[in-house]
Amino acid sequence: MERRTLLRTIAAATLASAMMVGGAYAQETIKIGASGPKTGPLAGGGAVTYWPAIQLWVHDVNGRGGIDVGGKKMKVELIEYDDKTSNEEAIKNYQRLMTVDKVDFVIPPYGTGINLAVAPLIARNGYPHIAVTAVADGLEEFVKRWPNTFWTLGTSQGMANGIVDLLKKLKDDGTINGKLALVSVADAFGIEMSKTAKPAFEAAGFEIVYESSYPLTQQDFAPIISAAKNAGPDSFVAFSYPGDTFGLTQQATIADLPVKAYYTGVATAFPAFAGANGAAAEGVLGIGGVNADDPKIQDFIKRQKEVTGVEPDYWASPVQYASLEVLEQAITAAGSLDKGAVIKAIGEGSFDTIMGSWKFENNIITKFWTVGQWQGGHFKGVASTGLDGAVAPVLKKGWK
Repeated sequence: MERRTLLRTIAAATLASAMMVGGAYAQETIKIGASGPKTGPLAGGGAVTYWPAIQLWVHDVNGRGGIDVGGKKMKVELIEYDDKTSNEEAIKNYQRLMTVDKVDFVIPPYGTGINLAVAPLIARNGYPHIAVTAVADGLEEFVKRWPNTFWTLGTSQGMANGIVDLLKKLKDDGTINGKLALVSVADAFGIEMSKTAKPAFEAAGFEIVYESSYPLTQQDFAPIISAAKNAGPDSFVAFSYPGDTFGLTQQATIADLPVKAYYTGVATAFPAFAGANGAAAEGVLGIGGVNADDPKIQDFIKRQKEVTGVEPDYWASPVQYASLEVLEQAITAAGSLDKGAVIKAIGEGSFDTIMGSWKFENNIITKFWTVGQWQGGHFKGVASTGLDGAVAPVLKKGWK
């Protein structure tokens, strides 16, 4: 009887000890939740730009022993959900992350429309929202309403003006004529960009000889390219998402679209774009860019490929990583996991990132790449709102 009692006492003590260790371990980690596309139309973009940069950052942080929180190192525990490229699914995922999983912080989703959809929910729960893969206008008003939001990739106006100004200079130099084809995806990104760019192109003296909008689920781009070709433009501009960018360019190559300037949106900067199009990628313009000669960018590209097996894109991938460097440094500056203190630290701080020194102005990063171009097998920044390292653009000289 005494022996059985002793064994039960030892077992209970062991269980209590294990529970205490487990509880202590849980308190030693920072739970961070992420919801992005693993399926659906934007899954390809998420697989290149979103998830690998997050995974690399978690790898780097934990490799350093964790984030310094008030002098104590705390490792990161990442919780992931698939939003299936759906606003409704994303809202459910973030609701679960914040109220059921009770994560300490969240990583905002992939895509402009989904970021705008989940922003009120994230704000209502008091979390910082550092948006990366979102380009929109009216951010100043957005920030007034939701001061927990921070925007890193640029504005629709800045991005649109980048390609408008570049093509205007070529037109004014007599390098191209003023005939332009303009197409866009019927999602928040495409709608915002087209709404901003169209009047800017017209004010710059361009004649829009062909215009089209297509749904996010569009599969066949041959009719669009055929109609654009028949209109005889010198320039083709598409505010497109990843699948569209690949589909449009494939059809432009097949049709041998005779333009001197060809621009597509998201995913032009993907390494897979050059891989899929080969020599046809040379001279293609696209949204964003990087300073390809920056040692920090070169090191980031090398390490992400080594750690995740995925080569990053040459625009938003490093910005995604930099946004997490901001979160890490803000937590350390706050000295706690208090969300309000971290939001304050983000808004007031200066941050050393792989994109250079960042400081938010009214919660917005105002210096960003607007246009890049494939030149010699590399996607290089050719226009920005004040960054160093831009190279001169070249004309598109055929597809074969």
